[in-house]
Amino acid sequence: MKSPLRRAALAAAVLVSSLLPGLAAAPAAAPTSPNPGLRHYYPVPPLTNPQTITVDLCVYGGTPGGVGAAVQARRMGKTAVLAVFRRHVGGLTAAGLTAVDLGKKESIGGMAAEFLDRMGKWSGFRAADAENTFRAMLAEAGVPVLFEHRLKSVEKTGNRIRALIFENGQRIEAKMFVDATYEGDLFARAGVSYHVGREGNATYGEAFNGYFIADKHQFRFPVDPYREKGNPASGLLPGIDPNPPRPRGSGDKEVQAYNFRMWLVAAADGRPYPKPAGYDRDAYALLERYLTSAPPGFVWDFTYRHGPIKLNLGDCNNAGPVSTDFIGASKEWPEADYAKREQIFQAHVTYQQGMMWYLANDPAVPAAVQAVPRKFGLPRDQFEETAGWPHELYVREGRRMISDYVMTEHNCTGKVVAPDSVGLASYTMDSHHTSRVVVDGVVKAEGNVEERTPQPYPVSYRAIVPKESECANLLVPVSVSSSHMAFGSIRMEPVFLLLGQSAATAASLAIDANVPVQKVDYPTLRTRLLQDKQILAWTPPPAPPAKK
Repeated sequence: MKSPLRRAALAAAVLVSSLLPGLAAAPAAAPTSPNPGLRHYYPVPPLTNPQTITVDLCVYGGTPGGVGAAVQARRMGKTAVLAVFRRHVGGLTAAGLTAVDLGKKESIGGMAAEFLDRMGKWSGFRAADAENTFRAMLAEAGVPVLFEHRLKSVEKTGNRIRALIFENGQRIEAKMFVDATYEGDLFARAGVSYHVGREGNATYGEAFNGYFIADKHQFRFPVDPYREKGNPASGLLPGIDPNPPRPRGSGDKEVQAYNFRMWLVAAADGRPYPKPAGYDRDAYALLERYLTSAPPGFVWDFTYRHGPIKLNLGDCNNAGPVSTDFIGASKEWPEADYAKREQIFQAHVTYQQGMMWYLANDPAVPAAVQAVPRKFGLPRDQFEETAGWPHELYVREGRRMISDYVMTEHNCTGKVVAPDSVGLASYTMDSHHTSRVVVDGVVKAEGNVEERTPQPYPVSYRAIVPKESECANLLVPVSVSSSHMAFGSIRMEPVFLLLGQSAATAASLAIDANVPVQKVDYPTLRTRLLQDKQILAWTPPPAPPAKK
């Protein structure tokens, strides 16, 4: 019997030829490379017969935002195609991040709620099941999925994109385009303004942006930063920035650290942690110093509170100042070319796999600590092509578009309310660490911020469209126009999915009215979004009756 994923892929392949006349189904709808293993970028042979595909809407990026956009376009009667970089759809939701950061669950509507309902539970499902569901939704809607399509260039006439050109020779013409990548690769090539890194607090009058010695996920006791304790002349341990701390709130090009969201099973049922070929024990010298400097009675329980990693059955997360986040190694990713990203990807693989092997096997690790990772292993029934390791790096933040409306922490706190809502966000303003520095002779982690949002808040339609002068037929539901701090709240996978649905709704209305996306009639858009069960404004649930 064919798996649901395989059935969905075959259904999509059949639909390619029926929806896109002249396109050969096999090379377009299925991966063309052999199993690439654990790689981000790898050679794909050029198509023997590259063609020009013409559709109403071209979506680039297999994230939940991309799936939502492509499916919604088809539901609105438009032809659409989804082009993805590798051979998977669903982004991080299909790559291990399934302990879903929901924020206020009741604020999630539209296709995001539909997807989570189809999963049977809104958090803690299997990544493989999430991808099966995404593929099924695409197949049911009749969306052709073009795997292993890497954007090479953008053809543009004036302020409109005419076509996308891919490395394999394929060309896609469309009336409208959606950039659903985590990095903002399409809008950058289209000449749309963007920002990378942290704005200074002064830029948008914020309080939590920019450089910040963290008060959470911080070292829980003093840790000496030097190779020889107390001797600055001996040099710093790896992973510590030699530059002095900067003023709080100052801007920079740093992005919050990336990692892989491992999915673990019981050791008896799983694969052992691999020792990567490039393993370097010295990379974990700071972790060793931290583990062995704990005061008497301190318990490393591998929870989100103490760490050093949040380990459990299922989705596992970074925890603390030295963990699976490869702090300082991610900052070049947003603007790097594909070959450089592959180098960064492999460095993250080596670092995190090496950390797991170190914790479970190195004799310097305290026995009580070693015992915890040994309880777990990598799955045999998920991420099979990558031997149980997630196939996608958690790109928490890439480029962020700068449009006529920039979402800031003032939106998140409710001080400013966007009048043109296309969906709600509600999660904490959340940034992971960006560096480690020496402060008064001890090492400190820098960059983590966790500031609550009082209630769900609207994401502006203008924050998902560029300035009209820059591009009139592009929508951006993932790398939205936002400050670093606002993006830290918006950047949740269900929000990307519902914003992708809203983006395609607007694109379809723009096609019907023959107007730029910036000129879509908002009342008409709002009516259709509500019809599709999007939640555009927050109404607090009624208070429970008072106890008598």
